[in-house]
Amino acid sequence: MTQKELYQIAKDRYAAMGIDTEAVIEKLSNVGISMHCWQGDDVKGFENAGALTGGIQTTGNYPGAARNPEELMQDIDKAFSLIPGKKHNVNVHACYGIYKDGKVADRDQLKPEHFQPWVDFAKARGIGLDFNPTFFSHPLAENGTLTNPNEEVRAFWIRHGIACLRIAEYFARETGYPCLMNIWIGDGFKDTPADRMGPRARYLDSLDKILGAGYDKNLVYVTLESKVFGIGVESFTAGSAEFALSYSTTRGIVPLMDNGHYHPMEYVYDKIPALLLFNEKVALHITRGVRWDSDHVVRYDDDTVEMMKEVVRNDALDRVILSTDYFDASINRIGAWVIGMRSVQKALLTAMLLPNAQLKALQDECRFTELMMLQEESKMLPVGDVWNEFCSRNGVIGTADWYKDVAEYEKTVLAAR
Repeated sequence: MTQKELYQIAKDRYAAMGIDTEAVIEKLSNVGISMHCWQGDDVKGFENAGALTGGIQTTGNYPGAARNPEELMQDIDKAFSLIPGKKHNVNVHACYGIYKDGKVADRDQLKPEHFQPWVDFAKARGIGLDFNPTFFSHPLAENGTLTNPNEEVRAFWIRHGIACLRIAEYFARETGYPCLMNIWIGDGFKDTPADRMGPRARYLDSLDKILGAGYDKNLVYVTLESKVFGIGVESFTAGSAEFALSYSTTRGIVPLMDNGHYHPMEYVYDKIPALLLFNEKVALHITRGVRWDSDHVVRYDDDTVEMMKEVVRNDALDRVILSTDYFDASINRIGAWVIGMRSVQKALLTAMLLPNAQLKALQDECRFTELMMLQEESKMLPVGDVWNEFCSRNGVIGTADWYKDVAEYEKTVLAAR
């Protein structure tokens, strides 16, 4: 059977359940995901800062990592050529400034001009850019950044946050798309702290000073990300879930949830509808936690599917900002990008192809046996045939054959690095 014939059978089966696969394909084609740049070079950036610090660690030494801006952008292009959909953003960290004269600007001296090549890259492709201050891997981050008890050091990091606001505004003005600027710090303690309130009070004050510098809220969505613990800060993190959510709610910024930044039995998919009741927008960093590590390549697994179900069934595609966030140096980095991005899209497609209105009605009517039956039967519907058609219409390969392109790129491009 041809792909078209298989799709027609799938289309008819879904139609029998009241689901229009043509409308679903069109809808998914217009869902943008922000793809993180730091998978391509193992979070090294362009500052030549040396080993990662501040709770960040990559493992693996797979050959072919991008060594400079040109190689990183080339690899991003390669990944995008294998990812369906019309427009996906690129998410950039502040440590990825590009310095024409070779003189690296310190973090508190970053200016829009240091990111012009990223803007040129985005404008040439008609996409947007998102941004992240880099509060790690720096000599002044050794004892904390926005929580540091040394006021001069803390002031340095506040200036960095303000500089990043200006860069985010620049991104938005130049590309024509709003820029999400996400704040995350790894500040904390390895062992039991003597003072939990003090660091969090300083964190609050620092954030207030950054936001107090002012920014155009029509151009920039400021988000705040929490984490339960990190490498070297296992006992206490200043930016806990309670802190980040309380701050976001009281300051009117966007809460961001990374599904690898919670206790193992906490599920972000349960938190999404709760936050949607109180926030105009919610942001996600989609990753995959494995035991202590939160940054494995996203897969088409239960957690990812359940998160996308909550986005779709609550009609929140225009309210939930989707981004990927992981870094794996043990496998082909382009392949890691493609697998993760396509996994999020597969999860979205699965959610869109569910009879969500019918499932909600069964729950409200307390027809729980029938609800369970329909949930289980839906798992066997031919979502893969719709996926292949979606990919075909977006000009990419839907089957595993896409990896042949990555293998050839590795042979002809990556192996020469």
